[in-house]
Amino acid sequence: MTLSAADGNAILKENFAPWVQDLGLVVEEVGDRVAVLRLPWSPRLAREGGSLSGQALMAAADTATVIAVSAARGAYVPMTTVQQSSTFQRPVVDADVVVTARITKIGRTLAFADVELAAGGAVAAHATTVYALLGQPASPNKGGSRGSSGG
Repeated sequence: MTLSAADGNAILKENFAPWVQDLGLVVEEVGDRVAVLRLPWSPRLAREGGSLSGQALMAAADTATVIAVSAARGAYVPMTTVQQSSTFQRPVVDADVVVTARITKIGRTLAFADVELAAGGAVAAHATTVYALLGQPASPNKGGSRGSSGG
């Protein structure tokens, strides 16, 4: 079953910690093996000098991977981050970040993703992620267990 952006936003609301939800991430698009989220600019997420913090960018990449894995599996399942590697290529100031997570390989127990974070049409950061899949989809439009971190 293909997930919609609304399904992705429901997964975000039902399965992520309150501090992740406080980032204001919005799922804009979901495809077979891809998820596109928007991280809205907020001065609360900026560090000294006024640029968006790397922690916010890494959390956005991690979260986008969960939505992309869910899209590839047809539903949310409990999962956890095994590895994330991030590179920061330019600062983001006063701009939303479009986060595009693409699944490069998915198996029974592991999923791999490539994540691009762009602002103003230019790549600001890049991440690769590996996730351990801890369960099987229960039903196509249901979230997983409430209170899991999602990553």
